Amino acid sequence: MGCVEIIATAISIIVMVLTFPISVFVCFKVVSEYERAVIFRMGRLRSGGARGPGVFFVLPCVDEYCKVDLRTVSFDVPPQEVLSKDSVTVTVDAVVYYRISDPLKAVIQVSNYSHSTRLLAATTLRNVLGTRNLSELLTERETISHTMQVSLDEATDPWGVKVERVEIKDVSLPTALQRAMAAEAEAAREARAKVIAAEGEMKSSRALKEASEIISASPSALQKILSLVTDVPNLSETQQRQQ
Repeated sequence: MGCVEIIATAISIIVMVLTFPISVFVCFKVVSEYERAVIFRMGRLRSGGARGPGVFFVLPCVDEYCKVDLRTVSFDVPPQEVLSKDSVTVTVDAVVYYRISDPLKAVIQVSNYSHSTRLLAATTLRNVLGTRNLSELLTERETISHTMQVSLDEATDPWGVKVERVEIKDVSLPTALQRAMAAEAEAAREARAKVIAAEGEMKSSRALKEASEIISASPSALQKILSLVTDVPNLSETQQRQQ
């Protein structure tokens, strides 16, 4: 502690005593359960770390403090136009959840942790998606979100920011590409229907072949089948007469 700081602190204490009890409203501050206060005295960080929750003491004209909210904060990453690995331009937006894990780093290490985290999230989104194919962007959102969360958390750790979760909200494709994919899907469904019909005809032909082989091997089976066919009309006539 330098001489200037000692003199300024002594003067501040004298002023506080002379203006008591009015100075009480200036010297005592309160932070909530979800807040912490980082105090600086003459520009230097006070020892003891961040204060709170509850009441803490500051000297007027000498101390200044900064409140930090420890609750989880979410923000939307603006839609980003990304060129995928297979050279397809898509528009992707996401949502990021983060919180302050170290209030001292959040105040000292970065000028504006919130703004810096938002900018870094947009950059990380473009970098991560640029290494993926279009099919991966559409089917592996959870994996991509986890990769982005890990990368973003490592980058913001020196700032005292903990990125808890990242979610890909929407992947928008160009209209022409949507039409092409719809036509491809329709062609695939038609091809599948033709395959199923061909398989049915093949099974039917096999059944007819087996039946012909059985009949040719046993002529008596053919007689029985013919007798059953001829008995069907007679049986129906008998039933009508009984009615």
